[in-house]
Amino acid sequence: MTDRVILEADGGSRGNPGPASYGALIRDAGTGRVIAQRGETIGRATNNVAEYSGLIAGLELYREHTPDARLEVRMDSKLVIEQMAGRWRIKHADMIPLAEKARRLAPADVTWTWVPRERNKDADALANAALDDERDGGSGVVSGSGTSAAAPSAPSTGWSAAGGRPTTLVLVRHGVTSATERKAFSGSTGDDHGLTDAGRQQADRAAAWIAERGPVDAIVTSPLLRTRETAAVIGSDLGLDVSVESGLAETSFGDWDGYTFAEIQERWPEEMSAWLASTDVAPPGGESFAEVDRRITATREALLAAHPGETVVAVSHVTPIKLLVRHALGAPLASIYKMELSPASITTVAWWPDGNASLRGFNIVP
Repeated sequence: MTDRVILEADGGSRGNPGPASYGALIRDAGTGRVIAQRGETIGRATNNVAEYSGLIAGLELYREHTPDARLEVRMDSKLVIEQMAGRWRIKHADMIPLAEKARRLAPADVTWTWVPRERNKDADALANAALDDERDGGSGVVSGSGTSAAAPSAPSTGWSAAGGRPTTLVLVRHGVTSATERKAFSGSTGDDHGLTDAGRQQADRAAAWIAERGPVDAIVTSPLLRTRETAAVIGSDLGLDVSVESGLAETSFGDWDGYTFAEIQERWPEEMSAWLASTDVAPPGGESFAEVDRRITATREALLAAHPGETVVAVSHVTPIKLLVRHALGAPLASIYKMELSPASITTVAWWPDGNASLRGFNIVP
């Protein structure tokens, strides 16, 4: 008789929201034998709804097959695990009834455990197989029981397979500083301003918005104080450490740092005209946008190589974020003049292994 079991669950959508599915299985904790498993499509939904659906399906399998066994739930969704463990509040309206249903199904002594994505591949494979089955004309349901110690492996081309899912960069502009409020140029070589009280409140709202939509695998930030402070708030909400990525720093505006546009036009009229006319022209003592573009290209490639198939929050500045968007869209460098980014705004870009990219959100201010 099995006295301790592990529930492994996952879910996801192709598009977030988009065609969605979940995968769940019950495993004997001692032998690794899969007792029951199920993968099923759920129509159009978000990643979070799919993940909660996987948890609920797994709990139903538990009650059907091993109701008297001690239960440990393992998922790679930190959001779901932390919310079910009662450590994070549930703010999104769509999540509340799903969490309540899961709580009704779970035994009182359940253990909630977050695991890295690579340790949740079997549930992920079931979810992927269900979507592929529906795509190929099937029912979109994969289920069964048996003595195997593992569920089917993920196909090599699915959204959740290691080589097939995109790396998603959640690009966050820092909250306001005293320079932001003055509308002064604030680059990487001027005064290193921290957030104002308003900026910290903006960072709190951005962090809550991201946490509700998780999961997130890593957080990186520009080395400047305003971005590090914004990233620290997000990291605290998500329970993740923050790494500094120097390539995410703002443009160096050289002698212009700390001055407003009007002040620069008055003091450096010819230099300003030349700068506005060409992305190859740098402010006195600073960087041109073409130079920053080359830096951002290298930074993007490094992030994609370091985080294949993961979701990464990158806290940065106006110019680097605009440049990343222009790369995703295949737009000319001068297109950055036609974009506007608000403080603490969130822009999301997914890069696929074949080099294609999709812009999933731009300048969203929670």
